[in-house]
Amino acid sequence: ASHVVVSLVKNYPNYLIINLDKLDYCASLKNLETVSEKENYKFIQGDICEPDFIKQLFETEKIDIVLHFAAQTHVDLSFWHALEFTYVNVYGTNVLVAAAHEANVEKFVYVSTDEVYGGSTDEEFDESSPKRPTNPYASSKAAAECFVQSYWERYQFPVVITRSSNVYGPHQYPEKVIPKFISLLQQNRKCCIHGSGLQRRNFLYAADVVEAFLTVLKEGKPGEIYNIGTNFEMSVAQLAKELIHLIKKTSSESEMEHWMDYVKDRPTNDLRYPMNSEKMHNLGWRPKVPWKEGIKKTIEWYKENFHNWKNSEKALEPFPVTEPFAQLSGP
Repeated sequence: ASHVVVSLVKNYPNYLIINLDKLDYCASLKNLETVSEKENYKFIQGDICEPDFIKQLFETEKIDIVLHFAAQTHVDLSFWHALEFTYVNVYGTNVLVAAAHEANVEKFVYVSTDEVYGGSTDEEFDESSPKRPTNPYASSKAAAECFVQSYWERYQFPVVITRSSNVYGPHQYPEKVIPKFISLLQQNRKCCIHGSGLQRRNFLYAADVVEAFLTVLKEGKPGEIYNIGTNFEMSVAQLAKELIHLIKKTSSESEMEHWMDYVKDRPTNDLRYPMNSEKMHNLGWRPKVPWKEGIKKTIEWYKENFHNWKNSEKALEPFPVTEPFAQLSGP
């Protein structure tokens, strides 16, 4: 989301871009430093789960367009904190879309995930494929989609839903697999691989995803869902080997194995999320940044910026180490 905010501020000087963020454990305002002093940028700290605050925000700021990225997204953590994920991702989305509808917003873009489809070994998912989520995170995103879609069905409120592949690049909190492996290797620690490491993921560079969202803002039709995907796919074990090769400068299989540590798998771990993105291609978007270029830039960025988060060391554990969520007071 920070990449989208930076791009909007720089490319649309006549629009005021408001960045609303709770500043949870995975947030860093350092990601916004390049635009923090711009006249058309405003940061507001706040929580989408607070209806009165959100209602007042829409009334005072006269918001035209909403891009809703806010979510709890760490799959491993969702198994231990399913209720909190439901609260933030479902209830929070309901609060936001209701307030946006009341404020007559022109477009509401809900950022979902390929994980709502569940795993597949061969079938390629398009936007009409059924939702079969297999973990609490994906289930909460799928449920939130239903709330958002209902505002189109009932009120013809102009919502658009996007489902994207795994995004990688600078700015990402190092609990996610690519920055986690990079940071571990840069600290001379082993990559911790869940289960067999044969699970495959599609990886999209952040700059390409920014272009996708700008395309959806301009061309996306109300009531529609768009897959933002890529054909570039790699197993987690192969990803580790690629990063070991680039960071440790070795192609020896035995040396690579030395830097890989296989740990217990998560309760469910989908093998693949293959998506068909023809609908986005028809709007004129395709991913452009080659893996070699994207991963090189990402490795360089983490060399300098790993400590942009005060708790970044915690993110490198094989399984989540986190403070308990705040006690839920309920809606």
